[in-house]
Amino acid sequence: QVQLVESGGGSVQAGGSLSLSCLVSGNTYNSYCMGWFRQAPGKEREGVAAIDYDDRLSYADSVKGRFTISRDNALNTLSLQMNSLKSEDTGMYFCALRRGGCGWYALSDYAYADWGQGTQVTVSS
Repeated sequence: QVQLVESGGGSVQAGGSLSLSCLVSGNTYNSYCMGWFRQAPGKEREGVAAIDYDDRLSYADSVKGRFTISRDNALNTLSLQMNSLKSEDTGMYFCALRRGGCGWYALSDYAYADWGQGTQVTVSS
């Protein structure tokens, strides 16, 4: 069984930065697709960024050039560096794991089986 624990959320003004982390435990980490998703109040959950087992990256258009996803296999940690934050980036951020490669499903939440509890990000304008 996989456990995912996010940290690093908080409140920041527009234009600021935050860094999120997700600690993975309980299973082989290196061979999986990992992703970050977010859900704003009243909206559906959406894919933000994903990194495949071979380090291929995927980003939602809304965050390209501002967010960077990375993974540290030695520390079993997935990270999301968020710069130039906007009010529309506000939401609960979740990390997730998909067994096997990302394939066509990098930013599709239904393709991920394991989820963390989430960490809140609030960006004020």
